Amino acid sequence: MMVDTLNADSGLYQQRHATEGSIRKGCDPFAQTQRSKLQHRRARINQQINKEMRMRAGAENLFRATTNHKVKETVALELSYVNSNLQLLKEELAELNSSVEVYQNESEILSVPMIPLGLKETKELDLTDPLKDFISSHYGEDGSLYEKEIREFMDLRQAMRTPRRSEAGVELLMEYYNQLYFLDNRFFPPNKNLGVYFHWYDSLTGVPSCQRALAFEKGSVLFNMGALYTQVGARQDRLSVRGVDIAIDAFQKAAGCFNYLKENFSNAPSLDMSSASLNMLVRLMIAQVQECIFEKFTLENTQNTFVTQLQMAQEAARVEDVYSLVYRTMSHPPVKDYVPFSWTTMVCVKAEHFKALSHFHAASALCDFTTASESEMVEHEKAFVQFHVTAPESPSISFLLQDQEERRKLGKAHLKKAIMKHEEAMRIHGLCKILRKMDILQEVLTSAHKRSLSKYSDIDHEEDFFETGEAPDIEPISEQRPEIKMPIFSRVKVADLFHRLGPLSIFSAKHKWHPAQKIHLEKGDDGFGFTLRGDSPVLIAGVIVSGCAAVAGVKEGSYIVTVNGKDCRWSKHSEVVQLLKSTGKEGVDIEVVTFHNPDTQNTMMDKKSSMLSSSEILKGNKENSRKSMTGTKNTSTLLMWNKKRNQTKPNTNSSTLQLPFSAVQNSESMY
Repeated sequence: MMVDTLNADSGLYQQRHATEGSIRKGCDPFAQTQRSKLQHRRARINQQINKEMRMRAGAENLFRATTNHKVKETVALELSYVNSNLQLLKEELAELNSSVEVYQNESEILSVPMIPLGLKETKELDLTDPLKDFISSHYGEDGSLYEKEIREFMDLRQAMRTPRRSEAGVELLMEYYNQLYFLDNRFFPPNKNLGVYFHWYDSLTGVPSCQRALAFEKGSVLFNMGALYTQVGARQDRLSVRGVDIAIDAFQKAAGCFNYLKENFSNAPSLDMSSASLNMLVRLMIAQVQECIFEKFTLENTQNTFVTQLQMAQEAARVEDVYSLVYRTMSHPPVKDYVPFSWTTMVCVKAEHFKALSHFHAASALCDFTTASESEMVEHEKAFVQFHVTAPESPSISFLLQDQEERRKLGKAHLKKAIMKHEEAMRIHGLCKILRKMDILQEVLTSAHKRSLSKYSDIDHEEDFFETGEAPDIEPISEQRPEIKMPIFSRVKVADLFHRLGPLSIFSAKHKWHPAQKIHLEKGDDGFGFTLRGDSPVLIAGVIVSGCAAVAGVKEGSYIVTVNGKDCRWSKHSEVVQLLKSTGKEGVDIEVVTFHNPDTQNTMMDKKSSMLSSSEILKGNKENSRKSMTGTKNTSTLLMWNKKRNQTKPNTNSSTLQLPFSAVQNSESMY
């Protein structure tokens, strides 16, 4: 019953998909938006870098090969020229990656800008001939009959190159990623490749990479999924709770994409997908989530009290803590060699800025409020006891909170440190040419600095002869813990574009079978003389010796693919039986296929729905770990699935049923 339901659902989706095609489309590649202009510039720079690197490779080969001194001098001069061009192009790309203001919200209200990532660019790819040839050679069918499916897949790949900066754009990338699961199983055998190369450009350096492994295509699409989430998060209006929540969710999903990529891929050929780079990106996303959490706290806690000011100070200290970790990660090789200088500078500026904010809010709590009642004293002591990393120099916390002069002294020390950190943030900001052009960041830093100076002048007394002490560091504590939200591929349902080839559990690239055998059967007194079992396709489980089927050449373990010219690969058991029973004295023509390995069907699982499920995605990931390393130009740089996997228990509630044929005795009958 469950199999019937799943096949019915699959059939409905296949029918709707066949009539409507993919409902998700990319952006207009010719639209002149600021974001599209940046992406066009990125594509142009990538192509120029590719051209210069090819010229450099040729010149280096000539320099090593020639013995002519004059030629060596000429080639050395050419190499220096090419290297200069490459350096200029990489600087231009770094400036492009630093154009974070294009991705921000367009409102004029001050808000600290976030760091988004640009999308990886890829070359156009024509799979028409390779797929046609594989269909002809492997499946024994005319490849030209599948031109519509091939064209739809190519259109989907073209659309995913320009996704919209929204949830629809992410779903487009996820739809293509899920289709790659089917493409992998249909057309990429374990020990053979199609001779197709996937070209992708590094998002940070623009250096091209090329591999035959489909895992490289999957990884690059997954990277773009994370990059698109960063752009969605950066564009939100973070002056409303709803906008901040959307930004938090987007950055957490971006972190999940990069973390999934880091855990499931290894030996990436491009620097942006290396383990060190992905680790840095995950930390950067978590830091931006923490910054959004601080902004959300300030929006939700509009009541200005002693406790809320302390909590704001600790939230800001937590933001400073995570940004300091990101800065240390960016400052170490090999990440420091290719991360834009403006990114590293902005992260450092934010660390100093939020440290200043934490001390400012600490001073506000101490100087703007008093502890009057006994109940307030208990509440304030409880909040203050774990506020500092090291306790301030004071007789006791209760004495400090009750004595206004002691509170003012400690508040003044916090303000002094806040002003110093504000000035340090502005100094570091001024060192970066690109950040100096970012007016909004300059305004945010200047405004925060002026606010601290104003408060300091309010609490500073002319008769103060004491030396302002060193304010202790604030304990970084946050009420909300950032999450790393892994991508849920099953939420975007896709249908196998090449479902006409037959059920994937049988008709896949990893299975080999003999050419289809056409057999004419005539019904005898005892029927056709074979036993049928299962659905989609129906298996000939047994053949009676000397029966009509045995005489005609039917072999046990064969699958019926046609009956009287009608395709039966997706037919149910009862449908095939009805076709056989409806034959007259003239007999019936069937077409069967038999696996090369006679043990294959004994280990085969019952038919799966053509709808993609999360369990299938995970299975597809694990299967990639067994792919041959012969599919790349250089096996040492093969992008492959990590073989370290958590073994998952079978899920009996999954839409993918895994029952051996021997367990389906109720559908086995003699004919």
